[in-house]
Amino acid sequence: MNLLRVLQGGTYERVGGTETMRADICVIAATHVDMEKAVGEKRFREDLYYRLNVLNLDAPPLRAREGDVTLLARHWFETFAAEKNPQVRGFGRDAFVALSQHNWPGNVRELINRVRRAMVMCERQLIGPEDLGLNSTGSNRHVPVEETLAEARERAEREAICEAIEKSGGNLSRSARSLGVSRVTLYRLLDKYRIPHRVPRG
Repeated sequence: MNLLRVLQGGTYERVGGTETMRADICVIAATHVDMEKAVGEKRFREDLYYRLNVLNLDAPPLRAREGDVTLLARHWFETFAAEKNPQVRGFGRDAFVALSQHNWPGNVRELINRVRRAMVMCERQLIGPEDLGLNSTGSNRHVPVEETLAEARERAEREAICEAIEKSGGNLSRSARSLGVSRVTLYRLLDKYRIPHRVPRG
């Protein structure tokens, strides 16, 4: 095995060549697989495993790192500050409770997605559990983790349009005024989101 040869002796040959070359390398590898179990089940070469496993650093999942969730949430809030709703100032206490109680099956990537979405969608000064797609006990709500920022914006826009039409009793002119858009723009949005509508008489 070429990789094993490089790790053992620090030598290799180029493809199509015959000259032995020397390599001074350091290999850093990461995996979520239980490697000892994989070796025991013959799914990974034992000799390669022990060559790679010189210094083993165990990085526990986010759910096992008590206290890290709130620190990381604040970090990502600052990192993506340019994307947030201008009125949002930070997290409410109940948001931190929900974050700490959530199981984080999607690990850090899930945390990043939830924080970024909340920063865009929150309409108050402080982000709450509902903005993160969590309830007060930290469990998932109807908002999927995989929802992108663009999808979140579209969902909010569609809900706002439907609410405006309902409040106006189906009058599109009043709906457009309440939304702060022209009637032409409202028609375009209705077509975009395939929202059923009728033109009121008179």
